[in-house]
Amino acid sequence: MLSFIKSLTKRQKRAILLTVDSVLVILAIISALALRGLPSGLIDALAGYIPVLPYVLIVAAGTSIWLGICSIQLNAYETAAVGVTAVLGIVLAMTSFLVSMVLGVTYPFGVHVMFGAIFFSFVVISRALLLQVVLAIYRKGAARCRVLIYGAGTTGTQLVSALRGHENIEPIAFVDDNIALQGLNVAKLPVHSPMRIAELVAEKQINRVLLAVPSLSTPKQAQIARRLEKMGLEVQTLPSFAQLIGEEALVDKLSPVAPRRFLNRDEVAQTIGESTACYAGKVVFVSGAGGSIGSEICRQVLECRPTKLVLFELSELALYNTDMEMRQLAEGTGIEIVTVLGTVTDTRQLRKVFSDHSVDVVLHAAAYKHVPLVEANPLSGLVNNVLGTQALAEQAARAGVERFILISTDKAVRPTNIMGGSKRLAELVVQDMARKYGGPGGVIYSMVRFGNVLGSSGSVVPLFQDQLSRGGPLTVTDRGVARYFMTVEEAVQLVLQAGAQAEGGEVFVLDMGKPVPILKLARQVIETAGYTVRDEENPDGDIEIEITGLRPGEKMTEELTLSGSLIGTQHPKIFSTRENGVNEIEIAAILRDLREALVASDEDMARSVVYRWVEGFQSDEAVRKSS
Repeated sequence: MLSFIKSLTKRQKRAILLTVDSVLVILAIISALALRGLPSGLIDALAGYIPVLPYVLIVAAGTSIWLGICSIQLNAYETAAVGVTAVLGIVLAMTSFLVSMVLGVTYPFGVHVMFGAIFFSFVVISRALLLQVVLAIYRKGAARCRVLIYGAGTTGTQLVSALRGHENIEPIAFVDDNIALQGLNVAKLPVHSPMRIAELVAEKQINRVLLAVPSLSTPKQAQIARRLEKMGLEVQTLPSFAQLIGEEALVDKLSPVAPRRFLNRDEVAQTIGESTACYAGKVVFVSGAGGSIGSEICRQVLECRPTKLVLFELSELALYNTDMEMRQLAEGTGIEIVTVLGTVTDTRQLRKVFSDHSVDVVLHAAAYKHVPLVEANPLSGLVNNVLGTQALAEQAARAGVERFILISTDKAVRPTNIMGGSKRLAELVVQDMARKYGGPGGVIYSMVRFGNVLGSSGSVVPLFQDQLSRGGPLTVTDRGVARYFMTVEEAVQLVLQAGAQAEGGEVFVLDMGKPVPILKLARQVIETAGYTVRDEENPDGDIEIEITGLRPGEKMTEELTLSGSLIGTQHPKIFSTRENGVNEIEIAAILRDLREALVASDEDMARSVVYRWVEGFQSDEAVRKSS
C-alpha cells in the first residue's frame, strides 16, 4: 500500500481528492434532505433533486480546481485551507439554490444552507481522516526516526507541533535541565531529566536527539552534542529565531579571530624597503613552499618582482594550493611560476632543478617542525631537517647561487627535544657551508631564528580555535609555559630583510618582546570569541581550560640566543648574533653518524648524535627531573 501511495503523481492525487469531494457532495445533499424531513419523503426528495445534482457536481469540481482545494497536501491542510473550503461550501449552497429555482425544483432555502454546511464539515473531516490513514500506512510501511527533544521551552514545543504530521519523524519525549518541568507533560510529551538519556535511548529506541535550546551559548551546545554523540546518537541543533531572520550573525560569531589579535605587542611594519633589490630580477627558490611560512614567503617575494619563482614542496596538495594562488597573484606581471614536487633529501633532483632554472636565491623553509611528532619519529625528523639542509646547501653552492637563507627556530637554542636539536644541527651545517663556500664572491649563507608563528599549521592559536568550536576544553600543558610569538607576515619580513642584510654566517633574530604565557593566550582566545572561562571562580562559564602536563621534549620557556648577546642591524627590530659552531671534521662526523643511524634504522644512535653535538641539549628526562 505504501509503494502505491508513493507511486501516485500529483495529477492522480488531485483526481482522487476530486472524486472524494464529489462523493461528499452526494452524501451532503442526502444528509441535508434527511435532516430536513420533507413531507414528500427522502426518496421522492432525492428523485426531485437529481436534475440539479449534475450542475452542482460540475461547479464543485471546477471551483475546487480554481481554489486549489484538491491540490492542497493533506499535511498542509490547515487554517487557510479550511477557510477556502468554507468558500466552496457557500458557492455550492448558492449553486444548489439558484439551479433549483431555474429548474423549478422547490425546496426550502434552509435545505441548501444545510447542504453547504454539511459538505464543508464532511470535507474537513475527510482530510483529517485521510491524513491519519496515510500516516498510519507510512508508520507501518517505513522505518520512522524516533527523536528525543533536548529543551522543553518554546522552541521545543513548536518543534513538536511541526513534527506531529511528519511522515518519517516521531517525537518521543523531552529532556530538560529545568527541574520544574521534569515529570510534567509538555505538548503531550513527558519531560525527563538529562540524566535519564541513556535509559530513554534504550527503552524508547531513540535514533536522534534534537537540541532545541538556542538560548545556550555555542560552546555549551557543542559540549552537550559531544556528550550525546559518545552515546552513539545522531545530534542536530536548531538555530534561534534571531539567527533565522538575520538579527544575529551566526557566521560572524563562528568565524575565527585573526591570529594577530593575540600578539600582545605592536606588529612590525609590513615593508622590506630597499631589501627588494636582493630578489628583484632574480630566480628565487623556496623549499617547503606549501607550508604556512613557505607560502607567505612566496607571496612577499612576488611583491619584489623576481623573474622566476620556483616552488619546491613534498606535499602534492600543499603544492597544488600554493601554485594556484601564486599563478593568480603573478598574473600580468611576467613572473614565471615553476612547481617542483620533491624532497630536499634527493640530491639528484636538487642538482637538476638548480641547473635547469639557474637559481640565484634559496629560501629554505622545508622542515618537520611539530615537536611531539619528531620526538616520536627521530630518524625522519633528523634526516629531513639535517641531511636535507646539508643536501640543499651543498647543491646550492655547487650551482653558484648568491644567497642561502635557512629558516630556523628558537627551539634550536639549548633544546630539550629532537626537533629543536635537528634545527640546531641544521644551523651548524649552514655555518660550516658559510666557512667552506662563503667569502668574497662566494655564497652568502645565513640563518633566521624566530619564535612561534601565530596561525601557522599546527600552532597553538588554530588548535585553541578548533577546540573552542567543539565546545572545549582548551588544553594547556602547564600553567607556567610561555612562548615568543610573531605573525607569519612578520616572520617572512624578517627572513627577507635578513637575507638582504646578510654577509655570511650570521644568525638573525627578531625583537619579539616578552614571552606570552600560554594560559593567558587561552583565556584571550575564549574571551575574544565572546565566551567566558569556566573555572573555580566562575563555574557557570562557557569554556574550561584543562592543564594536561608537559609533552615529551617540551620546555617551559624558549630562548633566542646561546650567548645572550645581540648585535644591532639596520632594522630596529632585527638583531644578529655570532655563535660558535663546530669544525669541518666534526660536521663530517655528525653527518656520517646520522647516515649510519638511518641505514641501521637505529633511533637511539640518531638521538645520541643530538645529545653529543648540540650545545646545551637536555634530554626530556633530565628536564623533568630538574623541574
